Amino acid sequence: MHDAVVELRGRESEVGTIGALLEGAREGGSAALVLRGEPGIGKSALLDHAAAAAGSLRVLRGAGIEVEAELPFAGLQLLLRPALGALRPQPGTGGLARLPEPQRAALETALGFSTGTGRDPMLIGLAVLSLLADYAGESGALVLIDDAHWLDHASRDALLFAARRLYAEGLVMIFAARHGEGTFTADGLPEHRLTGLSPEASAALLDGRDLGPAVRYRLLAEAHGNPLALRELPIAMAAEPSPDLHANALPLTDRLRLAFHGQVSGLPAATRELLLIVAAEETGEPAVVLHAAKLLGFDIDDLAPAESAGLLRPVGGGDSADAAITFRHPLIRAAVYARAPLGRRLAVHRALADALLAPEHVDRRAWQLAAAAAGPDAEVAELLERTAARARERSGYQAAAAAYERSARLSVQPELRARREALAAQSALEAGDLERARRLADRAAGQTDDNAVRAKLFHVQALASFWQRDFPSAHRLLLEGADLIADSDPGQAAVQLVQAVHTGWHLGEPALVEAQRRLRNLNLPQEHPLIPVAAFVARILDSGPGAPPLTLTDTLAEIRVRGEVSDQVQVMLAAVAMARGQDREAHMLATTLIAKCRSTGAAGRLPTVLGFAADIDGFAGRLSAALPAASEALELSRDTGQQHWVSQLSSVLAYLHALSGQEQSCRDLAAAGMAGDSTGLGAPGAPWAHWALGMLELGLGRAEAALLRFERLSREPFNHQFSSLRSIPDLVESAVRVGAPARAAAPLARFERWAESVRQPWTDALVLRCRALLDDAGAERLYTEALALHDIDARPAEYARTALLFGEWLRRERRKAPARTQLTEALAIFERLGMAPWAQRARNELTATGVSDGGERPRDRAVAGLTPQELQIVRLAAQSLSNRDIAAQLFLSHRTVGYHLYKAYPKLGITSRGELKELAAQLE
Repeated sequence: MHDAVVELRGRESEVGTIGALLEGAREGGSAALVLRGEPGIGKSALLDHAAAAAGSLRVLRGAGIEVEAELPFAGLQLLLRPALGALRPQPGTGGLARLPEPQRAALETALGFSTGTGRDPMLIGLAVLSLLADYAGESGALVLIDDAHWLDHASRDALLFAARRLYAEGLVMIFAARHGEGTFTADGLPEHRLTGLSPEASAALLDGRDLGPAVRYRLLAEAHGNPLALRELPIAMAAEPSPDLHANALPLTDRLRLAFHGQVSGLPAATRELLLIVAAEETGEPAVVLHAAKLLGFDIDDLAPAESAGLLRPVGGGDSADAAITFRHPLIRAAVYARAPLGRRLAVHRALADALLAPEHVDRRAWQLAAAAAGPDAEVAELLERTAARARERSGYQAAAAAYERSARLSVQPELRARREALAAQSALEAGDLERARRLADRAAGQTDDNAVRAKLFHVQALASFWQRDFPSAHRLLLEGADLIADSDPGQAAVQLVQAVHTGWHLGEPALVEAQRRLRNLNLPQEHPLIPVAAFVARILDSGPGAPPLTLTDTLAEIRVRGEVSDQVQVMLAAVAMARGQDREAHMLATTLIAKCRSTGAAGRLPTVLGFAADIDGFAGRLSAALPAASEALELSRDTGQQHWVSQLSSVLAYLHALSGQEQSCRDLAAAGMAGDSTGLGAPGAPWAHWALGMLELGLGRAEAALLRFERLSREPFNHQFSSLRSIPDLVESAVRVGAPARAAAPLARFERWAESVRQPWTDALVLRCRALLDDAGAERLYTEALALHDIDARPAEYARTALLFGEWLRRERRKAPARTQLTEALAIFERLGMAPWAQRARNELTATGVSDGGERPRDRAVAGLTPQELQIVRLAAQSLSNRDIAAQLFLSHRTVGYHLYKAYPKLGITSRGELKELAAQLE
């Protein structure tokens, strides 16, 4: 039963916003909101109002607790406890039993219900979303998180992932966080900044107070509309014999702390000691607080004066004995703790450590012992290292970084300190805390002469630099780290050099060639599984004739004979295969990795492999496959903070929209892909963006503008990129259309050398098409040979473009009948693929041959009008997958899947799931 709704003076706008969110949830919608503001501004009061106004919505409340900010998933455990109990279908199974197995296993490990290796953090976020969707049921739910700036990072990431993927669960999530404090960043979620109350509302809060006019005026001026200040400062003034608000122009928060300290200082000494225990063990667990109190010679009755003064409030258990003992406001805790002498604080932390001897409190005890340490302590450092290892096993990488770092500071031996700081740096990198990772790695590198440790630290620094788009630093660190261990650990050196090939790819051909040279010269043991990897990667730029090209298929087979390599290395192999024109093999590997990511919930890696699949489908013109994959990859890259892929995938989507003729969205996405260049090398998405804009102009008949874009790609630092090489046939077409074939000569010669080295039928077909454009006398033979080499099933778009150009040439030669044959086939393919500008060109050419029925033909009803996500969902539903199975694959809630199906059925002209099977072929 929720408390009665209390009117909040001066917060009518915020109350209205929250009311609209709650009403939307009752109607099946979902939303998230972040309330930000200074301490005391009224964030908690608005959460209280939301809980009271929830009505039929089920309410979950949680909060970040400062002293648990380094315990992984502590905040999540506190929040989800009621949901787990409410969803318990049978004894011993808990609400997690209804989740898909990978989600269940990940969340059980995260919450400490079972042991296991760390899972992808985003899988835990998906499990949270599924659990909350189940908890919402038919009535809906409201999730309230106070003091979100003090959430442990693992809980924060899981909750934010769930919040960003809300859609149709009947679920509202509201976070309250301080402005400018902590690291609670909530990119992608709507925020509302709370400011001070209006003068009228502020004055109303002071009505009834026995204040003189001068004091009342001064208090209103000092409070700046802060409701907490308006309530607490008069109490503090009443306790002073001659209150003076003019003294010491302190910031409002400091003034409030002093006000609270004034309330505490008048309490008995024993009460103040007990309050210090509560301040140092902010979970407020009664058994722990009372145990520590007894160890220090105090009793529960000593808290009575603080309760009478209204400084404490029970949480979580009402009036029961197990209600947590917490302060009425976090600033009271800060005042109590900050004003206590250091010696008393250390004694309290030692007592709390002694009160936390139960096995389930082992990590909390380690942190209390660390807080009690006055200097280096080898035993406590060892305990914290074990705490860090357990945190990593539960995917609590930020908590692990904090524990390793504190362990390093407490370490007595320099080599142990360096090793633990290296582990802290690695954990910070895994948590995505790049600045912290670089700082820790830099400090640790200066404390050790061990080349193996230094190489690992360079690797951490390099990866952090790479994700911050500092490609030159990343490349240099990878090369230096590989040099350090080339003789002692060539396998790890090879891993770092493979990474250096990646960074070199972004820096330009000279850097790429240097990384390849070092990789070729590395002396790996003959049985090592990276031997075939090194051989394959080292030929990424092989553009001349010679021995038959290495294939991805053979490389993977040789790896299997020798052992196995990481998924990260396999991702690199897929990229190299694309660079070598082995699109079919690369697509097969990407599809395998996508399936693995979906089954294991590896949302962090999924944008990369989905992006590869979208690239290859886009090359072939399979827009119905490429658009959903690229859209999902872009959304996931935003959710997981992978800005590099946000840039790249925005540009890939721009290219796909160019093919379909969506001019404005193409330009908007290309602009997003080229934004944020902080290195002077161009944004990661710049090559694709230039190709997209060139294709847009070419499709719309603006050949000169298209040529300028394609020529930009033919120069450094882009000239080795996929987009540069693969856009050369488009450059040739543009140059011929503007009457400047000479501008195509050098690029075409480069494309011919590449085609000769990769030896793929599709590249040979494009070479023939380019030569046909430039050789009018031999055009018919060249076009005919090109069409024979094209694979109309695997690469229909290129087949259709060659047929279109051949048809145009035939029409110019006044051979209308054969021209109609080529143009009709091209038009049918373009319409089927959704390439509207190219279809219109074919239609115009047909009209010029005397065909009057060149009107636009409707696409199959199965895809007309569906959004990319709807198309993706109905495809899976047509395979008889359940909503929960689809949700697990697409990192959505099952309710969102059901909502999209409900919206898709009318567009498909069907009324039930069973009819989807009849459309399966048309959905491909």
